[in-house]
Amino acid sequence: MSESAALSAAVQAGRWAAAACRAVRSAADPAALDKKDKSPVTVADFAAQALVCRAMAETFPDDPVVGEEDAAALRSGEQAKFASQVLDAVNVAGRHFDLPAATLDDVLNWIDRGGAEGGAGGRFWTVDPIDGTKGFLRGGQYAVAVALIENGVPVVGVLACPNLPLAGDTGALFAAERGAGATVRSLEPDSSPAAISASPQTDLAAARVCESVESGHTAHGAAAEIAEKLGVSAEPLRLDSQAKYAEVARGGAEIYLRLPTRPGYVERIWDHAAGVAVIEEAGGRVTDVDGRPLDFTHGRGLEKNRGVIATNGPLHDAVLEAAAAVLTPRR
Repeated sequence: MSESAALSAAVQAGRWAAAACRAVRSAADPAALDKKDKSPVTVADFAAQALVCRAMAETFPDDPVVGEEDAAALRSGEQAKFASQVLDAVNVAGRHFDLPAATLDDVLNWIDRGGAEGGAGGRFWTVDPIDGTKGFLRGGQYAVAVALIENGVPVVGVLACPNLPLAGDTGALFAAERGAGATVRSLEPDSSPAAISASPQTDLAAARVCESVESGHTAHGAAAEIAEKLGVSAEPLRLDSQAKYAEVARGGAEIYLRLPTRPGYVERIWDHAAGVAVIEEAGGRVTDVDGRPLDFTHGRGLEKNRGVIATNGPLHDAVLEAAAAVLTPRR
């Protein structure tokens, strides 16, 4: 089956952005800024968002993009050197794909295309240029996440995971389109997709749980209690980023827990939309910890949801039951 224009654009965007990330990460000391929330932002974050927005501007110029970054910091005269590094990363990746050289104005304008707010109706893209920035900096797992949302539903999702092993190589791109299944392929331009599916495992004792490396992203203690209630004995697989969604989608784990760490915390749509599309098309299931589907109709945040549980499908109800027993007293 040939890919739709939307899926092809998302795959292309993921490949371009991943090439920029790899180019920056190959430097001995990747440059970083601190955002207001103190999480590290690298040259690669900005370069990756620029390249994703470039791909969308070329293919779907009228589609809004909800991105994590904006170019305000780069437009400051104090950040001229940093902006130059972002431009270099964009053009290094571009040469790998024979793209015309970009100017700094091009790059800043592409980044700022990600300023849309999303919402309940219509169609828009969302992008996390580097999901798992701390993993990126430490040489661990990270992902470029691109998703198309139509009327609140993620209908296309791409996870480009430069450090995730694939058939003896390193670097995998997971892609899915609603009703067409999920696939994995290499990050190289001419690689072909192969179908993937979630694990058929129905035995909880044989299941494997994956969760965030960072304790600030999930409640590790509550996750351990849930695993104990389920009878899961294997040590959790801890990965940064939406690579966890990819692992469940391809059968490397059966359960992904992202549990609330504090009351009132709101997940961001770009951290989950692509992963939801990939897992659901691989045959898995995604809800919040209360069993509700993730609601992408409230702008940039999952305002109506609490935490995330993703599974291979057959184990989902049991995981929800265990999560309710552990988490309800903590609300």
